[in-house]
Amino acid sequence: MKTIIKVLVLALFVFASCTVKNSKEDAKKVTETVEIESTQKSTKEIDESLPTIGLLMYDRVLMTEVTAPMDVFSKHTEAGDTLFNVITIAETLDPVETEEGLVVVPDFTFDTAPKLDVLFVPSAYDMWTAVRNEKLVNFIIEKNKETTYTVSNCGGAQLIGKSGIASGKKIVTWIGGGEQLQKDYPDLLVQNDAEVSFVTDGKFYSSNGNLASYISSLELLEKMTSKEQRLFVESYLYLDRLKDWDFNEQK
Repeated sequence: MKTIIKVLVLALFVFASCTVKNSKEDAKKVTETVEIESTQKSTKEIDESLPTIGLLMYDRVLMTEVTAPMDVFSKHTEAGDTLFNVITIAETLDPVETEEGLVVVPDFTFDTAPKLDVLFVPSAYDMWTAVRNEKLVNFIIEKNKETTYTVSNCGGAQLIGKSGIASGKKIVTWIGGGEQLQKDYPDLLVQNDAEVSFVTDGKFYSSNGNLASYISSLELLEKMTSKEQRLFVESYLYLDRLKDWDFNEQK
């Protein structure tokens, strides 16, 4: 009888231990799931009364081609009014490292991105990998169906070509990249990048990229708002100082 009681007590102890262990493991799994879900949920608020500017991002993207349109479209009016929602979008909400080393956490994913009025498509040095990313290309295709304007800067023109959304349209790319772009995508009307910094054709805007990304951004800003707002933003950014840059400055 004592032996039976000992066996029962041992069995109950083992059962209790396993139950506690499983409960802890289940709790850990729930916690991990909540943490994963929370990191994949955007906290960026959208004002639905304002147009939304989407800045596409992917691994090793060139920093200026994201920050230039953000710089331009995030500026308020002279009266202090906000004119646009400006958001960053990537395949996931994992941090994206730019070519220059800046690490940015995107606002939205391809799956959660809101309706866009404008999509900016930047470049990377490794466009070979970018144009073979089907999710990236498909996102551009789908978002172009709802945008009023789609903008490419620098090698972002390769993604526009791959997507097939701008067949028969004028486009320009980085200085020295036009010949290859035309060869890869014969349906595009590739402009001479040695002479053209910016071009527009219907809803499609494009530039040489890098600091020329400010040109496409400012041109589009003026189109969507007014000449006065463009001049205000230019003055806000001290672009006049760059235009009048004089190396013979006083020492």
